Amino acid sequence: MKQQLPVQKNEQLQVTIEDLTHEGAGVAKVKGYTLFVPKALPGEVVDIKVIKTNKGYGFARLLEVKERSEHRAEPSCPIYNQCGGCQIQHLSYEAQLLAKQKQVKDVLERIGGIKDIPVHPTLGMNDPWRYRNKAQVPIGEEGGLVIAGFYQERSHRIIDTEECLIQHEDNDHIIRTVKKIANKHRIRAYDEEKHRGTLRHVVARKGKITEEVMVVLVTRGKELPSKKAIVEEILAEVPNVKSIVQNINPKRTNVIFGEETNVLWGDEYIYDYIGDIKFAISARSFYQVNPEQTKVLYDKALEYANLTGEETVIDAYCGIGTISLFLAQRAKHVYGVEIVPDAIADAKRNAELNGFTNVDFAVGEAEKIMPWWYAQGVRADVVVVDPPRKGCDEELLDTILSMKPKRVVYVSCNPATLARDLKILEAGGYLTKEVQPVDMFPHSTHVECVAQLTLI
Repeated sequence: MKQQLPVQKNEQLQVTIEDLTHEGAGVAKVKGYTLFVPKALPGEVVDIKVIKTNKGYGFARLLEVKERSEHRAEPSCPIYNQCGGCQIQHLSYEAQLLAKQKQVKDVLERIGGIKDIPVHPTLGMNDPWRYRNKAQVPIGEEGGLVIAGFYQERSHRIIDTEECLIQHEDNDHIIRTVKKIANKHRIRAYDEEKHRGTLRHVVARKGKITEEVMVVLVTRGKELPSKKAIVEEILAEVPNVKSIVQNINPKRTNVIFGEETNVLWGDEYIYDYIGDIKFAISARSFYQVNPEQTKVLYDKALEYANLTGEETVIDAYCGIGTISLFLAQRAKHVYGVEIVPDAIADAKRNAELNGFTNVDFAVGEAEKIMPWWYAQGVRADVVVVDPPRKGCDEELLDTILSMKPKRVVYVSCNPATLARDLKILEAGGYLTKEVQPVDMFPHSTHVECVAQLTLI
């Protein structure tokens, strides 16, 4: 006999919100049954409509807030309720920082079994707006005109966007300009269902310190009608342009970039600084989108590495060498490894650009390269990891445990996989000393962390 749930689809209820999920939804309980309510906040009494039920939990839509949380804020963005880019603009910034600290504490305890260690207050921004140095927006058509913006939450419908309050204003200006020029020259937007049309994405990059600008036009094929006029009009409209490039992506895919990139005007790179270190940024380079908070994050990683100038450091998942070069300021020698060949080429270029001679970079899987270095006589005093959201490869963790560096610094963009990996490292003889959350993406639910571990 099918079990009767305490709530039914389309039922309207009044509930009290008890908690906030890591995705930013409110949590309510009805006779022990959990309902997730997006845009609702802890402590609020709200009217809801149940829209989906599963065996153990359901989802509801917020109809009206009857009793408001003191932490509720009015979202500044006019399309906040349509766009899926920010999840928690309706929560005051101070409360966002507290929620992120709580999220890290909760997952460390629940997944990692790690209690009674300092999880410090989240390091936030003085001004948590206009922080993104890169905009990459899909191009579509509506009423015969080119539109550009962000996807509506849980859909592939583009919301035409004139400005985004977490983007640098110059990036907004670039997107508006390209949209206007594309309409003037009747450039067709790419249709992903029919796989036709020309312009797929526009990517704008801005050096925060240098103020240099790059404009990237991602097209389906090599042909770009009115190419010369488009370049001239971008140059006339956008200040500080140093690079205009075309990236060609002929595949049926939602991946933004293709393999081929051609410079239409100017240089292949723009430059920017994090602290005193200069970075060359190409169209496809991975470079942190919030350089102000990146420095906060890397300064903390450097502090946790506790370098005196005598240490050998391995930076696994080194990317374009951002953390490696920060560490090289105080280490005897740094070895960086990364599986993406283009990233290692950028890392070597960035080391040369800054005059670092105490850094070596290798292409490959860290779990294979690190034992090879060990066989060559490399003994790491400190290992730094900054893995993707899925966390560290198990083989890499085994490699760290067999190499036994004195300290491990774990930079994480996903507290859940951080907790899982810390549990493995602790079982292998390490002690987690402290964890520092850093708010790299204000008004979203994402939180970065740095954890310090020492060999017992």
